[in-house]
Amino acid sequence: MQAKDLNILNQFNILYLEDDEDLLRHTTDILEDFVNNIYPVKTSQEAMEILLSKKVDVIISDILLEGENGINFLKYIKEKKDINLPTILTTAHTDTVYLLEAIKLKVENYIIKPIKVKELLDTLYDVVLPIVQQKEIKKHENIIKTISHITDSKQVEIIKLIINNLNNENMYEGSYTDIMNEVNISKPTLIKLFKELASKDILVKVQHKTYRFNENALSLI
Repeated sequence: MQAKDLNILNQFNILYLEDDEDLLRHTTDILEDFVNNIYPVKTSQEAMEILLSKKVDVIISDILLEGENGINFLKYIKEKKDINLPTILTTAHTDTVYLLEAIKLKVENYIIKPIKVKELLDTLYDVVLPIVQQKEIKKHENIIKTISHITDSKQVEIIKLIINNLNNENMYEGSYTDIMNEVNISKPTLIKLFKELASKDILVKVQHKTYRFNENALSLI
């Protein structure tokens, strides 16, 4: 069996809801070495504040919290706030009622406490892998759609370079010089390409050396 590449976890921001302070701190210390950002909270109110102010990709939540229920919180954000995020539940209980409720909510997975590090990381990997795969599919689709409007082979290389180096916010950071160091292309040809992409609202200049790739524009061309 092929080993899981846990490096893919470093693309994701995790909200971790757990009312046991020692467990919260211990698990957070582990996860922060693997993920992009970890937001540890003890109450659903704190969790809601994070969801409204930060970019969160996955939720890890205990089921039974002090004075509240993690499943009820997930129901609330899904039904009242229209927030649908991949979720992993943690619980010290195997009560069928909780698991049935989790299934109804389409929770991706659950972990029985005490939490084992390998199981946690493997479960998190299994949850985010489809997201990574979908991003790759979308990236290739964007490359194909964009280069369908480009004929010059050198320009095609530039399109691939830009899209393959977008960050999570679809931003590309780099100068003409940076690109010319990667691809053998003249500056006038490069400038012409950027102007063409800008005219079609595909590549929008945000600031010096920073551009936003607008994939929505591809469907309008």
